[in-house]
Amino acid sequence: MKRRLLIGLVVAEIISLAAVQSQGVFGKEALDSDEAPHIGEGGLPQFEMLKGWLKMPSKWRMGFGSDVAADSDGNIWVLSRPRTLAHPRSGKPDLTSTPAPPVMEFDNAGNFLQGWGGESGPGYQWPSNEHGLTIDEKGFIWITGNADGKDNNPAGLPNDNEILKFTKNGKFVMAIGKSGQTGSNSTDVLRGATGVRYYAKRNEVFVSDGYGNNRIIVFDADTGKMKRMWSAYGHTPVDRDKRPPIPAAAPIEFCPMICDVWPALQQFETPHDVLISKDDLVYVSDRGNKRIQVFTIDGKFIAEQYFGLDSEYYLQARSVAFSPDERFLYVAGTPITYIVNRRTLEILGSFLSGAAQDHPPGHKITTDKFGNVYEVQADTTGADGKSGAPGVYKFQFKGYSPRTPCCQTTRNIDPNDPGH
Repeated sequence: MKRRLLIGLVVAEIISLAAVQSQGVFGKEALDSDEAPHIGEGGLPQFEMLKGWLKMPSKWRMGFGSDVAADSDGNIWVLSRPRTLAHPRSGKPDLTSTPAPPVMEFDNAGNFLQGWGGESGPGYQWPSNEHGLTIDEKGFIWITGNADGKDNNPAGLPNDNEILKFTKNGKFVMAIGKSGQTGSNSTDVLRGATGVRYYAKRNEVFVSDGYGNNRIIVFDADTGKMKRMWSAYGHTPVDRDKRPPIPAAAPIEFCPMICDVWPALQQFETPHDVLISKDDLVYVSDRGNKRIQVFTIDGKFIAEQYFGLDSEYYLQARSVAFSPDERFLYVAGTPITYIVNRRTLEILGSFLSGAAQDHPPGHKITTDKFGNVYEVQADTTGADGKSGAPGVYKFQFKGYSPRTPCCQTTRNIDPNDPGH
């Protein structure tokens, strides 16, 4: 652990330039008073965790909470994994409870509205391992699964190679891809897709094709035609068996160790989520590399920020969400959620959302139109720590901390300046 930490700290020193440069790349607007504050200025959103807010019907038990999304009405949609009751990651299997349906809708007060999904139908296979869910501006529900061979496959079904599109009441509309395929980054085959977002301006679907292919891939939302794809820094995705391995920790006196680590960072390592801002920036949660990378819509790299390099917890940068005004970016880590200036990528603060509050860290994160934050947990126990309770946490927005501009100023940095 110590040797890994040493490498992380040295890598952090090397890549800190990218985080600093991002303050200039995003433009002068970042300095305006109505933008998110900078480090040390306060003005951060404050939250209170609400216990027992989600009112799950007593006849059901919810499995692994996989994803959560809010629609334009402020209703909360939850994607869970019913099969994890019988096939838990830890603990004893539950073979007696009735699993809740994988897709459930609740109003903003936590009242159950509807549930559906879990069965395959003509033209599609329901995922063996549910992973990603989003709601587009037209009201359609998009779902991905991440089962790949024997990995993440509790039902033992063919690979989850599909993106599924449904109406809000669960009527199947279309599938992109076909389950049971095998392939690589040189093909249109999805492998272990983790997240999905709709981009209305071009009628496109962005997918973090995360556990197998490790890329962002974009499809036409009506035809399913693949349009483009990229990996870290906008590079062409490289198959796993052809990319440099992430080396074992080296002794601190081994000076060239950064040269060994850097090639591995040129590709994503489990991109776990993707999010698109109103000003057309693509935020990728590169969980395996503990970072967020930002791109244009066409995949041109803009900036990056690393998270938790000095943390004892491996899983960081798991998912991202915006505040309603998009001044702030929330990054789900372990055991905290980071509060970030969206335009500069400065880490401004955090709030506790993980193990120190006696519940697992957030697997996916979202916000509603009121500014509340929601996280689904990575376990089959409940939000109150008891078996069978809903695995979704609500952090209610309570306003902002006092803001006092300090002596520090943020200047635009020219990335072409050789002094930087």
